[in-house]
Amino acid sequence: MRLTSSRIFLSPPHMTGNEQKYIAEAFAGNWIAPVGENIDEFENEIAEYTGAKGAVAVSSGTAAIHLALSLLNIKRGDTVFCSSLTFVATANPIVYQGAEPVFIDSEPDTWNMSPLALEKALHYAFLDGKLPKAVIIVNLYGQSAKYDELLTLCHHYGVPVIEDAAESLGSSYKGISSGTFGDFGIYSFNGNKIITTSGGGMLVSDDLAALDKVRYLATQARDPAIHYQHSVVGFNYRMSNILAGIGRGQLQAIEKRVTARRNIFDYYKEQLSPLPGVYFMPELNVSRTNRWLTALTINQKEAGVTSNQILKMLIKHNIEARPVWKPLHMQPLFKGHKHFSHFEKESLSEQLFHTGICLPSGSNLTSSEQMRVINYVKESFEEALNKEGIV
Repeated sequence: MRLTSSRIFLSPPHMTGNEQKYIAEAFAGNWIAPVGENIDEFENEIAEYTGAKGAVAVSSGTAAIHLALSLLNIKRGDTVFCSSLTFVATANPIVYQGAEPVFIDSEPDTWNMSPLALEKALHYAFLDGKLPKAVIIVNLYGQSAKYDELLTLCHHYGVPVIEDAAESLGSSYKGISSGTFGDFGIYSFNGNKIITTSGGGMLVSDDLAALDKVRYLATQARDPAIHYQHSVVGFNYRMSNILAGIGRGQLQAIEKRVTARRNIFDYYKEQLSPLPGVYFMPELNVSRTNRWLTALTINQKEAGVTSNQILKMLIKHNIEARPVWKPLHMQPLFKGHKHFSHFEKESLSEQLFHTGICLPSGSNLTSSEQMRVINYVKESFEEALNKEGIV
């Protein structure tokens, strides 16, 4: 089939035009490598925007998680509790360290880590005499988790928290910026995120001594000697000065990007929520989500159509849409790993995977493009009804 309509992407980069200024300055000064004014200023600007005491720019959000685990001395034989409903990059660094991930289910109000499931997991770990060395909590699609409950549990058991805010820069919980609730927080600036450096990440913390150690570890752990001397294993994880310049230009527009994505979500909800069986990802009333992606679920019994049928319709018409993340406890990579569910007999994250869809949500999505998406979603419902002979 020949496609005549231009492709609509799920979450494409949205440049401001200011990025070139900082890139040009880096070229003019010949500061191309992982050192320079753009890096220093980008770190300062992220820290100021989020309210963190400090930040370190690195090569990816995955690298930031890996560095946080290294700082916490996670090693072979340790366990780390991790949200199950997330991208694999959240858990891969646990495996890099030789530790074992244990997966925690979602809860209905945020789709994020369930306090009930976490309490169950921590209780059993305590009885076994093997508490996790860390808990990684994800803010899914920009929505903050229930930090009051989750942090209370982690503090009770003395377990450090890493906040995976890869998708939630610009979000907040009770007026406090996403990414600043844990001992360490991480952001991603991948090409599909709300702001991008093409590839890159940031680790934030209020522990400035720990951040100094991050800079040391991220630059191959080179000791302060005139020759090349190394006492511990390090990583090549620092962001380049060029990419940091892109980030500086992008960060200037963060509030506009959040507003645009929230407006896109609101219009999808206005147009699609009247359809039977359509339920949008909730927003916790004490939080503000950046709505990085518009996510919804389809109840087949009510809708008469499945999430898969809608995805196929959109793909057929050159529109990029995706299922909700496949839970990590369902991934072949993690077969056999422990998983603690929110409900007694079933996993909420599995339900969300089987029924969930992410629609195109880029901040540069035009109104006509959004209507195209909406019309083909509605057409999926009409097709299903016609096949059943109802209309």
